[in-house]
Amino acid sequence: MIAPPMIELPRPMLEAAEVSSGDTAWVLASAALVMIMTPALAFFYGGMVRHKNVLATVMQSFVIVALISVQWVLFGYSLAFGPDVRGLIGDLSWLGLNGVGLEPNADYAGTIPHQAFMVFQGMFAIITPALITGAFAERIKFKSFLIFTVLWATLVYDPLAHWVWGVGGWLRGFGALDFAGGTVVHISSGFAALAAALVLGKRLGVHHESTEPGNVTMIVLGAGLLWFGWFGFNAGSAVSSGALATNAFVVTNTAAAMAALVWMTLSWWLSGKPSVVGTASGAVAGLVAITPASGYVGPMAAIIIGLGAGALCYFACRLRSRTKIDDALDCWGVHGVGGMWGALATGLFATLAINGAGANGLFFGNPGQFGAQLLAAAIAAVYAFVVTFGLLKVIDWVFGLRVEPGDEILGLDISQHGEVAAPVGVLEGARP
Repeated sequence: MIAPPMIELPRPMLEAAEVSSGDTAWVLASAALVMIMTPALAFFYGGMVRHKNVLATVMQSFVIVALISVQWVLFGYSLAFGPDVRGLIGDLSWLGLNGVGLEPNADYAGTIPHQAFMVFQGMFAIITPALITGAFAERIKFKSFLIFTVLWATLVYDPLAHWVWGVGGWLRGFGALDFAGGTVVHISSGFAALAAALVLGKRLGVHHESTEPGNVTMIVLGAGLLWFGWFGFNAGSAVSSGALATNAFVVTNTAAAMAALVWMTLSWWLSGKPSVVGTASGAVAGLVAITPASGYVGPMAAIIIGLGAGALCYFACRLRSRTKIDDALDCWGVHGVGGMWGALATGLFATLAINGAGANGLFFGNPGQFGAQLLAAAIAAVYAFVVTFGLLKVIDWVFGLRVEPGDEILGLDISQHGEVAAPVGVLEGARP
């Protein structure tokens, strides 16, 4: 008998065999969860501002989804994760996703398509500048906000992402650990928010008018959706659907719960009432703090991290409120302080028993890891603050940052967008 001819499978089929359908499904689902966090942030922030600024606040988060999605595909991803240039930045060889295809990239995720990793990381790039909007709520020009967002993502987020996560990045080489973005996302946005509040100055009448949240229901809805989406944020960062993702999921929920209880208790103890807004803010603070540690620590460490986040962020926000700094929605107090605590706590509680690709922290016999975390956190904070301050000063000089006083008094919904959140009758009894 004549043997049948050998049949060579087409190359695309061979490549497809290298892709894990389970891992890919988890990462794509996680990307969708992280995407919903930015509209969730729009609810969270939108409920905190006065009614005349709700639409403008929601719009800032919503338009960032579109703006940074395009920036990320055109050049942002290449700058953040592209081939390394002296440990500082990725080159532009992946411009327009050139070379970023449907086959895995062994450097970042060997079991999923490269584009799946790209789009997952893109959702992080989207929410980070959206967090900063809480600092300049109710007073920034929409045009200037758009310019700032693109420049900040390009000059702050993309380099930081490369330093910490990119192959060849200098902080990654130094040994700094950041599983899901405590340094890259939260410290950077929190200290950028502090710079923004200083440059833009206080809102008109902030000490003479009520600035209590306009819709607490929106705040709780936003916080709940953020909590939900954060499982993709942290557990998805395992870029696989196995044990590490499970650990990140469990500790994320645990830290958020503990921080919510701590903030609620402190508000109850010190003000006489358990604050609903405070409980929601506490949950977010716990989520922030566990983010860098979620792939390196166990459940009991997560309780301690949540406890620390609830207390530290609560008192940071109280301290800020007694200064002349008008960080309108306390981005620095929650994200800057919470991210800093989470980064340092990673250096305390990380253990190789959870993640063999990580490191042991101080409490597991490796004090050098705490030093690496401290250095990375300090560098991220200083870099984000200084570059943000300079960017805003330049934009203010060229275009102007703040709306005119009359437009600010009228409200950004009408003055910037010509629309209102709801007819006046629907908001009967609402504050201006």
